[in-house]
Amino acid sequence: MTGPLTMASLPFVPFEFLLTSLIVVLVPGTGVIYTVSSSVGGGRRRGLIAAVGCTLGIVPHMLAAMFGLSGIMQAGSAVFEVVRWAGVAYLVFIGASMIREAGAAPLDDAPTGSAGSIVWRGILLNVLNPKLTLFFFAFLPQFLDAPPGLLDPKLIELGAVFMLMTLAVFAAYAFASAAARELVLGAPVARRWIERALGTFLIAFAARLALTDR
Repeated sequence: MTGPLTMASLPFVPFEFLLTSLIVVLVPGTGVIYTVSSSVGGGRRRGLIAAVGCTLGIVPHMLAAMFGLSGIMQAGSAVFEVVRWAGVAYLVFIGASMIREAGAAPLDDAPTGSAGSIVWRGILLNVLNPKLTLFFFAFLPQFLDAPPGLLDPKLIELGAVFMLMTLAVFAAYAFASAAARELVLGAPVARRWIERALGTFLIAFAARLALTDR
């Protein structure tokens, strides 16, 4: 008989890693805002698709860590700055699009746009997220016995746990915001202002990212 899943059965996952990762995932950031706005604008299914896209956007950061790119991706490096400013530009673009298109999505649960486009936006948001770059190059290596190499099993295990945690938390955000969406279906003006506010939050994140040196 299989017992419950416990920390004893997952010896490769330190409690400190789980706790810190949960905090990183729970704190609302660009991925959460994108997932929530997708649910509010197009329903639960669209929000879940956005959550999948944001989760897949973690993979490139894992691959970069495996290929030993920590030296050129440190905060303040030229490559890091390119990623940071590309992220700023993309956040402004997404935020402005959300403000411009606020209230335009249909009020049924059919997602506007293709699933692929929703996923792709989520992937780009997290690929260009410097917070994840720092997580994989500054925080996660503390739990490795040696500098990560290609297909490093422990890095893959910890990265997979972080991805599953991200998907679970973002899915919860999608369900919660979809439930709240039902309250504004009959109030298009309120829905429009909620979507505008979410777009404004993304632009605010972009401004903060642009003004942050590290």
